[in-house]
Amino acid sequence: MLTLPPKVTQRAFERLAEIGAHAQGKSLRIAVEGGGCSGFQYEIELDEQKPDDLVLSGQGETVVIDAVSLPFLASATIDFSEELIGARFVIDNPNASSSCGCGVSFSM
Repeated sequence: MLTLPPKVTQRAFERLAEIGAHAQGKSLRIAVEGGGCSGFQYEIELDEQKPDDLVLSGQGETVVIDAVSLPFLASATIDFSEELIGARFVIDNPNASSSCGCGVSFSM
C-alpha cells in the first residue's frame, strides 16, 4: 500500500515566515508521542533540524518530522488556523480514528 508523506499548507509556511523561524535557524517540528487522553499526542515546537528528519520546505521555511513519527503522520496535512479562541498549527490526520476535543491527542 502506497503511503504519502505529510504535506504543509501555504498558510502554515506563511505563518512560519511571519514568526521568523528560518531567521532564527529553526524549523517547525511535528512529532508524535505516547500520552494524552486518546493514546497519542502531537508535539509541535520550533527546533533545529536533525540529520534523520524528513524536511518539508516552502517559502524559505521548513517543517521537520522525525523518522519514528513519520508513519503516524502519513498523508496528514499540517495547517495554521486562526479562530476566535486562538491561533495554532493544526494537523488533519487521516490515520487518527478518533481525537480529543482539544485536537492535540488522538488514537489510531
